[in-house]
Amino acid sequence: MQETIIRKMLGFMKDYPPLYAESTSPFWDDDNISAYMLEAHLNPTRDAASRNFAFMDASAKWICAYCGVKEGKRLLDLGCGPGLYGERFARGGFKVTGMDFSRRSIQYAKEQTEKNNSGIEYIYKNYLELDYENLFDAVTLIYCDFGVLSPQNRSLLLKKIYRALKRGGILIMDAHTPVEAESFVELSRADYNEYGFWNAKPHVVISRSKFYNERVNILDQYIVATEDNCECYNIWNQLFTPERFANEFKSAGFEIEGIFADVAGRAYDEGSPTVCIAAKKPL
Repeated sequence: MQETIIRKMLGFMKDYPPLYAESTSPFWDDDNISAYMLEAHLNPTRDAASRNFAFMDASAKWICAYCGVKEGKRLLDLGCGPGLYGERFARGGFKVTGMDFSRRSIQYAKEQTEKNNSGIEYIYKNYLELDYENLFDAVTLIYCDFGVLSPQNRSLLLKKIYRALKRGGILIMDAHTPVEAESFVELSRADYNEYGFWNAKPHVVISRSKFYNERVNILDQYIVATEDNCECYNIWNQLFTPERFANEFKSAGFEIEGIFADVAGRAYDEGSPTVCIAAKKPL
């Protein structure tokens, strides 16, 4: 068993993976990791799994205003996590559906909507399997989730969102820009932990970061070894110029309505580490 684990570790470390190689396990639904992720989501002042609460307040207010929310309008929040945006959208007047692939986050979100009587529908599902048609007035995918997907999955998702939106429906999404690369440092390090984010058992974490594709893709890789297992988590991040971001929307049939610095509607400038696009399904 230990020899097998060592061979797996050596195999992961021998070379960096090809662009968009998948992780060996879906970490967002891991029982231990998802507990730490939920704790990070619920930290009101930290930009971690979610952005800080003050930013979310401003962001939800701007999105509701931008979409012209009124009674009966429906919003689909993809990658909704524990429903922090969902509750804000519901208070802003939307009828909300949230979708996420973390059982723990969805369970928390369901408990909160019942407690708050906010009437939000939460669904545990991979949003790449989205199957609605002409149902929603607005769709959001927030905190730069789009950039972790491969080009094929980005195209697939945009087509599914297009199909899910009503005519004239709005899609709001953000991504990291090349400015993000200016503070990025390629690294390789190993740490031993008795327990922690990646595993509840004693484990070694080998953390590696690398630029790909002329610095427009970033890999954060975590090789996690315990006495009885070894997993490799590849977290990709595509960096977008506004033009490249907009072109992916246009390829799926969307019309670009606005380009902003973030999902709170701040004016875009070339020094922004993020870009937000508001796009419309044509009437």
